[in-house]
Amino acid sequence: MSAARRAARIDKNMASWPKPLPVRDWMAKPAVTIEANATCREAVDSMKARAIRHLPVVDRGRLVGILTDRDLRHVLLDPALHEGLEPAAQIVENRIVREVMTWAVIAVGPQTDLRQAARLMQEQKIGALPVVDAGRVVGILTERDVLRAFAALTPQGVTRVKQLEVNESGDAYEYGFARPEFS
Repeated sequence: MSAARRAARIDKNMASWPKPLPVRDWMAKPAVTIEANATCREAVDSMKARAIRHLPVVDRGRLVGILTDRDLRHVLLDPALHEGLEPAAQIVENRIVREVMTWAVIAVGPQTDLRQAARLMQEQKIGALPVVDAGRVVGILTERDVLRAFAALTPQGVTRVKQLEVNESGDAYEYGFARPEFS
């Protein structure tokens, strides 16, 4: 099936939803943010303490970028930085967020439809969207939030978990959804 045909089918299906699903109803709020001039150590500590992978970066309250765990890993694993004989801990202490963040941040508004936001995340291959209202970060929509919404909006959940035959790599499981009724 061509991409145009798939997009038309998706658009047709999206139009059939009974009501809009605004991002504001599913986003994590308030979003944990970090200042552009903070150190990477502060960012790592904040992410670790809250078990999060994305930090919207603000400068005087305005969104200027996003810092991800991947951005931080790139800093730590960059061979050019290690040629200066600077230990990894020193790299994290000395670098500021502004130097390692992703500048080209994609954001949505709180009124954006969840389906459009999810599609944007999928197309752009990103794991989170800061939610911005009048230039200020009011929340963040992550893959986890989209999955939570999907689970809540799916009329039937998992009804059972049954173990399949054990293979060489260990146990495998099949998540048992109720069998769909076909007319």
